[in-house]
Amino acid sequence: LSVPCMAPPWGRISGIDLASGKLRWTRALGTSRDGGPMNSHYGPPLTIGVPNAGGAVVIGSGLLFIAATQDRYLRAIETGTGRELWRARLPAGGQATPMSYVGPSGRQFVVISAGGHGGLNVVPGDYVVAYALR
Repeated sequence: LSVPCMAPPWGRISGIDLASGKLRWTRALGTSRDGGPMNSHYGPPLTIGVPNAGGAVVIGSGLLFIAATQDRYLRAIETGTGRELWRARLPAGGQATPMSYVGPSGRQFVVISAGGHGGLNVVPGDYVVAYALR
């Protein structure tokens, strides 16, 4: 059985003040929508904090983008507070580090490779998904 030996959250995200080294905020990262104890892929999407693999990118406005969780979401998190401001469903697991770029028109984009991860038991794929920022 794939049951963790400790209570949730099984995945967290935290913000640290680099000047002082102090923890500013921490919260569970990910929901049970696409995974949970014993790989239960059903039930309500509870924010339990799920295993994750992948990095994050922080852009100049102070937003952090991350898609490392089992629940196939790319999230935008406010770095100052840890508050989730936006999320979008991916067609496959987003266990990769997003990237950001500014196009020739001056518009900024966030791009993620959604390929999945066999060890996390998420939907595999071969997608590259881009989001335009306002």
